Amino acid sequence: MSTPARNAGQGNGPSATAGDEVSRLMFFSELAKRPVFVDPTKRKVGKLADIVFRLAHPYPEAVGIYIEHGWGKPTEFIRWDQVIRIAGNRIWVQPPEGETFPPFVDQKGWILIDKHLMGRTVVDMDGRRTEVVNDVHLLETRFKLFLVHVDVSLNGFLRRIGLKNVKWIKDQLISWRYVQPLSVEDAAATDHVSLSITRDRVKDLPSEDLADILEELSGEEQQALFSALDTEDAADALVEAEPRAQRQIVANLRKERARAILTEMSIPQLANLFSVLPHDDVTELLGLLPGDQAERIRAMRSEREVTARALMSTENATRRRSRRQQGRPAADVRQVSLPHDPGGGHAGPAAGRDSI
Repeated sequence: MSTPARNAGQGNGPSATAGDEVSRLMFFSELAKRPVFVDPTKRKVGKLADIVFRLAHPYPEAVGIYIEHGWGKPTEFIRWDQVIRIAGNRIWVQPPEGETFPPFVDQKGWILIDKHLMGRTVVDMDGRRTEVVNDVHLLETRFKLFLVHVDVSLNGFLRRIGLKNVKWIKDQLISWRYVQPLSVEDAAATDHVSLSITRDRVKDLPSEDLADILEELSGEEQQALFSALDTEDAADALVEAEPRAQRQIVANLRKERARAILTEMSIPQLANLFSVLPHDDVTELLGLLPGDQAERIRAMRSEREVTARALMSTENATRRRSRRQQGRPAADVRQVSLPHDPGGGHAGPAAGRDSI
């Protein structure tokens, strides 16, 4: 395990878009109508009316923000790579290349959050109404912004009407992975958002698909998001992630962070996690646990190894019996074929040698 490499946003231009936070989750309702200022002149150019995303797998990526001025003035479009930071209830952008920012021109494959998603009815794959999109969950990481969930809870509606500090229930988030891809033309022609799952499965979806997001992100982005999670969410996400992602995450954990996360996990969860990790990582993690927990996990791992060896022996015996019943030689399943002899022909099987 080691300390993840971090980019603190140093340097000029687009590389500073994320500000001081490497990775964070936010809702669209928290950004809508925020004033937009040009840095460093501090000139106000308008308010954020919408965010434009390009449809992509698995999560749409922001291409720019849509600015309205009011009083009949034309709208403007600011590319996402011109957004410097979102901080202090303001959005800071680079100066326009000309006197003003260009007007918004729609393009194929683009979708706008407020125009095409907010307030739309959610319809499952059977065509049945389920909920309404009350908000959209966004992930800002490594200077990019992704659309990751739609929120169908009452909390989202309360945020939309300005009651951001009122929270009645837990947010009910549906991963974008379950939302049918929409083109701008399709979204404009309908009043609903389609899901690729049935209504019954919507109830079973986790409130946050952080594990899915972690699996899709690349190394540095994955580390950045995981480091932004609190201890409990980090433990839950690690448990739910696939083995490849688990190995990647653990390999970049600091000892203090790893110890805190491990304390949130049960003994069976720890044993399952350790079963997919390299030996060196397992040894180091066991050293972070209290002695009694470490011994229980070692015992569980030993029992699993004994069971696995017993299953392998049973399988080998079954194969030998099957071959005898078919009239074939009961060849030792441990035999391996050696390469061709340099002098011609085969060197033949080496009986009794393990094929590993």
